[in-house]
Amino acid sequence: MNISTYIIIFFGILALLSALFIVKQQTAAIIERFGRFVGVRHPGLRIKIPIIDRIAGRVSLRVLQLDVIVETKTKDDVFTKLKISVQYKVIQDKVWEAFYKLDSPQDQITSYVFDVVRAVVPKMKLDDVFEKKDEIANAVKGELNDAMGNYGYDIIRALVTDIDPDTEVKTSMNRINAAEREKVAAQYEGDAARILIVEKAKAEAESKRLQGQGIADQRREIARGLEESVDVLNNVGINSQEASALIVVTQHYDTLQSIGEETNSNLILLPNSPQAGSDMLNNMVASFTASNQIGEAMKKENLKSAAKKKINKNNDEDNKGKGDSNVNAQID
Repeated sequence: MNISTYIIIFFGILALLSALFIVKQQTAAIIERFGRFVGVRHPGLRIKIPIIDRIAGRVSLRVLQLDVIVETKTKDDVFTKLKISVQYKVIQDKVWEAFYKLDSPQDQITSYVFDVVRAVVPKMKLDDVFEKKDEIANAVKGELNDAMGNYGYDIIRALVTDIDPDTEVKTSMNRINAAEREKVAAQYEGDAARILIVEKAKAEAESKRLQGQGIADQRREIARGLEESVDVLNNVGINSQEASALIVVTQHYDTLQSIGEETNSNLILLPNSPQAGSDMLNNMVASFTASNQIGEAMKKENLKSAAKKKINKNNDEDNKGKGDSNVNAQID
């Protein structure tokens, strides 16, 4: 085998190797022949005509993401920056359109995002931008699908990933939020204080009621004890006035004894002598006697007044009867 044969074999191997090429997964290869589109080659080991065919380019079929930051003004004249994340991919059946129709698809997508955002956001207030960011994202996605579908691109999703108002605006919003929360906190604190006051008043009222009931029960028992004491004294020949006076004097000395048992008491009871107790007893007996006499006198006066009224009434009835008799006699 001569040298020329080796040269032919060598060039044959080179030609075979140049004819073979590999297309990776989720990738499409564009084949041109003398500058003219021939076809699309999908993943795997592929063959092309050496020297005549060439790989013009490779198109990724994976989902790509483009982040676009748009500065625009809201309806309430607040400048804000929105970060729009667009997820897109090349449609497998439209690789030719994606490769040949657009020179820079990312610039095209960016232009549409700017156009849509600056048309939608100025119609919203800043608070609505935060609340309705899904509407903005859907508007961007709808517009891009209509525009980029003809170029072989499918818009998977559009997301509003960040809303960044001016620093002063964010500070003002934080102050408003803080003031609103302080207002709510003050309302809750006021309600809590009101509840405490109401419950305290209810507790005091219940305490007063129970205290009053206790005092009433105490006085009722005292009265019952006094009644029994008076009955006992009446059984031994002491009348009611003298028994009442005796009980009062006894309570007076019981009070003095209680005061004397207190070491730190500074109460002074005047008059406070043995003669004062005797005088008090005599005065009470005299008072009861006088009150009984006055009561008897008033009772007699009431009886006399009732008797007079009865007599006058009987006289009036007699006069009326006589008058009726005279009238009847005249008629006859």
